[in-house]
Amino acid sequence: MALMHSKGMAVGTAAPPFSLPGVDGKTWSLDSFEDAKLLVVVFTCNHCPYAIASEDRLLEIQADYGEKGVRLVAINPNDADNYPADSFDNMKKRAAEKGFTFPYLYDASQRVARDYDAACTPDLFVFDRDRKLIYNGRIDDNWQKPEAVTRRDLRAVLDAALEGHAVDFEHVPSMGCSIKWK
Repeated sequence: MALMHSKGMAVGTAAPPFSLPGVDGKTWSLDSFEDAKLLVVVFTCNHCPYAIASEDRLLEIQADYGEKGVRLVAINPNDADNYPADSFDNMKKRAAEKGFTFPYLYDASQRVARDYDAACTPDLFVFDRDRKLIYNGRIDDNWQKPEAVTRRDLRAVLDAALEGHAVDFEHVPSMGCSIKWK
């Protein structure tokens, strides 16, 4: 497991378009989320302990913010040939086991992850209604122990943006396993 940190896509960058298959049998694109006030794009996978530790937090965030117009989408860019736990079939199983309430998409070509300059799993990108980046960073300050979290960065970003305020704290990069490039 190679620990990586997010590279930090520049705030204000437009969300790169995508069209990817989901575990639900649908094809999802950036336009699929046009009704969302805020869009959280999360690069993740099935096998990374950092990604696994984030799943319940992401489910809670979707539950808490969904009615406020926030949508999450998870994208797995990992090379499934060398990491079979991250195959599309295993993605379907993982989403069903965890009860994902957001689309889980497969980036087999890895083009989307490259377009977003994603580096690790999880790597989070929050876009405003105009699909300009407002945040690329961590979920919170303790990936291992949810009960020990003292700073909930993603929630603070969502709250500020929904209230029309700028994000006024330093962005701490996401950290996790390196994306498994082909």
